[in-house]
Order: sequence, then structure tokens, then C-alpha cells
Amino acid sequence: MKICFLRGPGAEQSVVDRALAVARARKAEAIEVHRDDGASAVDHTDLIVTLGGDGTFLAGARLAVPHDIPVLGVNLGRLGFLTEVEEPELERGLEHFLEGSYRIEERNMLQVTLLSGDRARGHTIGVNEVVVEHSGEARILRLEIDVGGQAVGVIDADGAIVATASGSTAYALASGGPILEPTLRDLVLVPMNPFALTVRPIVFAPGQDITLKVVRGPAEMRVDGGRRGRAVATGDAVRCGSHERSLKVVRFSPPESFYLRLADKLGWGRPLVPKK
Repeated sequence: MKICFLRGPGAEQSVVDRALAVARARKAEAIEVHRDDGASAVDHTDLIVTLGGDGTFLAGARLAVPHDIPVLGVNLGRLGFLTEVEEPELERGLEHFLEGSYRIEERNMLQVTLLSGDRARGHTIGVNEVVVEHSGEARILRLEIDVGGQAVGVIDADGAIVATASGSTAYALASGGPILEPTLRDLVLVPMNPFALTVRPIVFAPGQDITLKVVRGPAEMRVDGGRRGRAVATGDAVRCGSHERSLKVVRFSPPESFYLRLADKLGWGRPLVPKK
């Protein structure tokens, strides 16, 4: 058993040492890797444990999916919506995994391709969303939307978000999109401040690629809130579909705990005034 502990920038050494001690006490091979240096450390790894917030979890997920490695998120940040274990429960969570007392929850992942004509300029994967938004001198974008080879329409907006069910509770939600149950494989398109009031978010069934072509730009593309965006010129397109592999998330809680998480982390379903 080999466990890779992916350390976020805010993780204290004492927390990392606690995690390593639990794994090694159970005779597991344990390595510590910084979040930005994990790409070369996941070979022959059986589990990736992220020590940080949701950003560290996203980084771990992108490393894990191509190698089909499950991910256990330990929350050391404030929100920790994607993670499973809070820092005080770190030891117990690792012991549960090593004892086999867990379930695997599969999440849909994005496969994103930047196209210039028929030529692919780059590929990347994402957990939450891809954002195509105006950049440079462009005050508003014009995007031509195609889904599964069908022309859906043309919108004028600040940009658009294509999100997975996991990402539906992130930037897409803040931009007015719907909440999807996390195991759904649907993709949701959320226009960002559209010029026409009738342009609203729309959910597309699994198995279809959503293509956003920049008719009037320029634009910038970001995946999972990455610090570095990628330029998308007028005439270029961003094709978004589901990755061939799913993200495997280690869970100890039952599936219905998603709704408790919505209430606890996001305050969904709580009355504005105390119940009598």
C-alpha cells in the first residue's frame, strides 16, 4: 500500500507528520509531496490524501484521474465542501480507509480541448468547470454554442461556464446556475451576465460535447479557477466533454449526507428566521 500525501500551501508540518505516522504505523509506504510538485510522485500510488482546502483537493483529483487513483480529502481550510474529513478526524479517517471501511463515490470529470479550426491547441482536465470569459479590450463576448453537433444559439455575455455536477456548487452556483447531485454525469452551461434576460442556465444530458466558439473576442479560458488563463482568439473554440475516467472519491458518510453538507457548508434550506 502506497499513500501519497499532497500538501497544500497552508498545511502545517505537525499535521503532515500526524498523517505520515498513521500510515507508517500500519506498514504503508507514505510520501509527502507539495501540491505543485505532485505530478511525478503518483506512480504506483494506491491513494492520494489531500491536506488543505478545496484547491488542494482539485489539484489532487487532476493528478489522480489519469491513473485511476482514489482521493481522500482532509480539510484544513475554511469551507472544505469537496473534502471528506476535518483535520481533528485525520487519524480516524486514515484508519477507516486502511481497514477497508469506506465507499467510493464516482464523479464526472471534464475533458477540455482548445481548438483553432480543426487543430487542437491543447488539452486539459477539470473537476469543477471551464470558464470562457472576455479579456483584453473585449467588453462583451459573442459565443456560438454547439451541443453534440447541434447549433444551440449565439449569446452575448461576459462569458460562459461549463460545469460538472461537482462544479455546480462552485463558481457556476455563484453565477446563478442550478445545484446538481454530485454523482450525475450531466453538464451545465451557465451564461455569465448575458445581455439578453431570456438567456438562462441549461443542463445537458451525459455523453454530449459542448462547444463554445468565440465569434467576437478575444477571450480567456480557465479550468478550475487556475491562476493562469489561456488566450482564446476570435474564431477559436473550446470543446468540453466528459473525461473517459471518473474521479474516485473516498467517502465514509452515506450518499444522503450531500444534503447535510449543503446545509452545513452553504446554508441551503435554512430558514431566514428561526423555526418556532
